[in-house]
Amino acid sequence: MSTGKVHLTVQDGIAAVVFDRPEARNAMTWSMYDELAAICQALGQRDDIRAATLRGAGGQAFVAGTDIEQFLEFESGDDGIRYEAVIDERVQLLESLPFPTVAVIDGYAIGGGLAMAAACDFRVATPAAVFGVPIARTLGNCLSSANTARVVAGFGAARAKRMLLLAETIAAAEARDCGFVHEIVEPEALDAKVAALCQRLAGNAPLTIKAAKETIRRLVVEGLSRNDDLVRECYGSRDFRIGIEAFLAKQRPRWTGR
Repeated sequence: MSTGKVHLTVQDGIAAVVFDRPEARNAMTWSMYDELAAICQALGQRDDIRAATLRGAGGQAFVAGTDIEQFLEFESGDDGIRYEAVIDERVQLLESLPFPTVAVIDGYAIGGGLAMAAACDFRVATPAAVFGVPIARTLGNCLSSANTARVVAGFGAARAKRMLLLAETIAAAEARDCGFVHEIVEPEALDAKVAALCQRLAGNAPLTIKAAKETIRRLVVEGLSRNDDLVRECYGSRDFRIGIEAFLAKQRPRWTGR
């Protein structure tokens, strides 16, 4: 299985970012996270970009989280601290882009994929889109404070608890009804709808957009105390190792609470 790629193209001031690992539902590898970071850093330094789209290749997923096999390298809770810090950095680079971003979601936006979708300004989805963070049922790890804040801001506290405590997934229609999804579009009309949205965004005042985005980001994410103690406990637990092994063996984990 490939390590995947993150591609960038730019046309007429609109950037297009594609997560390209369809055989794994675009699950992110370390190298893909690095490529995303480099793309965001490069785009953030340009003054000719007016909007960007992000989408997954293959038509089955936006991003189905982080590649689970990579967690086999983890030995302690400190590995979880380092991992969540890297994810926070990558997601914040995306969220801090000074122009509008549109996540185009056809299929799964799960775990890290949901965090990246939540970091975008708008989400346009097909009826097949599914959103969730099922780690309470699968891996037994946890989200950082910043990514938890994004889930709460996007879905509301009640739905966030369903997603994080009950490990429920949210379908496209419910995600639209709570405001997380901007619009649901049939696959054949998706490209035209996204292009029209980008053109509308590109016609607005860039500095006003930049100021509004950054102000909202600070209100949603900053000012929260970190949860490193909780991250370290989850990633350093026996249950996290059980979750990884059960996931890769396609079995249901038997949690121990330790």
